[in-house]
Amino acid sequence: MAKIKDELSTVLKTDLGADYKVENLFQLMVDNNASDLHLAIGTSPSLRIMGDLTKTDLPPLDGEQTMAMIYSLLNQKQIQVLEETGDLDFASEVPGLSRFRGNALFEKNGLGAVFRLIPSVVPNIETLGLPPVLKKICDFKGGLVIVTGATGNGKSTTLAAMIDYINRTRNAHIITIEDPVEFIHESKKSLIVHREVGLHTKTFASAIKDSVREDPDILLIGELRDFESITHALKAADMGILVFGTLHTNSASKTLDRVIDVFPPEQHSQVRSLIAESLRAVIAQILVKTKDGRNRVPAVEILLSTSGLSNMIRDGKTTMIPTIIQSGAELGMQSLDNALGKLVREGKISLDAAKARALDVTRLGVA
Repeated sequence: MAKIKDELSTVLKTDLGADYKVENLFQLMVDNNASDLHLAIGTSPSLRIMGDLTKTDLPPLDGEQTMAMIYSLLNQKQIQVLEETGDLDFASEVPGLSRFRGNALFEKNGLGAVFRLIPSVVPNIETLGLPPVLKKICDFKGGLVIVTGATGNGKSTTLAAMIDYINRTRNAHIITIEDPVEFIHESKKSLIVHREVGLHTKTFASAIKDSVREDPDILLIGELRDFESITHALKAADMGILVFGTLHTNSASKTLDRVIDVFPPEQHSQVRSLIAESLRAVIAQILVKTKDGRNRVPAVEILLSTSGLSNMIRDGKTTMIPTIIQSGAELGMQSLDNALGKLVREGKISLDAAKARALDVTRLGVA
């Protein structure tokens, strides 16, 4: 708290009164290595630092201040959508500082918002400490790759690093479909086109459907959020396009169950066959605090497609997926518990931290 208070004094002076500026709060996020900023009427702004939410010592926000800050980031169309629907996803960029993903919403006390900091420099697989097998996954020529994990556990960052690797190593046409666009990639060896839902296209589903006519090699879908988007993603993958998408689940087996359960029961058999044919990998990720508490590192479960996995999916035996992962270590597969145990042995995280996040502590492989 002391560090935050000191930074607030520096960045926002002393008596803010009506001079609250959202750009100053964004600067505060960057200075304190915060991932998120929370604004709500009647309380002080809060920062999420290393996964923990910390309330600042700033004066509580009133309705006029909050609305002025949020509306200063929106155009007239966005304001209209927000007022008609009650919430809005958007992105904002402060030149020389960073990009920020925002979600504004009306609640009991009025208008509030949450902002996620998007690093200005696109990360890479090595610096993030991600498993090298992700490069192998990036080299796939087609199929579906799902990156999954709870909100705030680095899915978008991992995907950005994978797209960056492809951009640097392959001559490919990459289309990203996001709501909103987060990381901005400059075309290198690849040609990259960014499309934002609500700005460049109406829905995820329509954008995915239309993209197959645009000669893509790779599609990045910001969220597989509904029946239509998942259906079109599976069709695109079946056509030989390498499709990356995200879900909010915490393991490979639950990810496949979630995809299948989106469809009506009478279609489950057909969908299982389609997934069995098109799935190439599932990457399930969490972030864990380092020993010194100054950073977080990814613990990543990796499931890769094999003939045995395809048969299990067709037969509806997704509960057997952990067995596939355990037997696939030579291919680069690893369970979440394997990943946590490795981080402990490397001295990056504590044993207590690993036990707190493990699915089965007996499989950590450390004492």
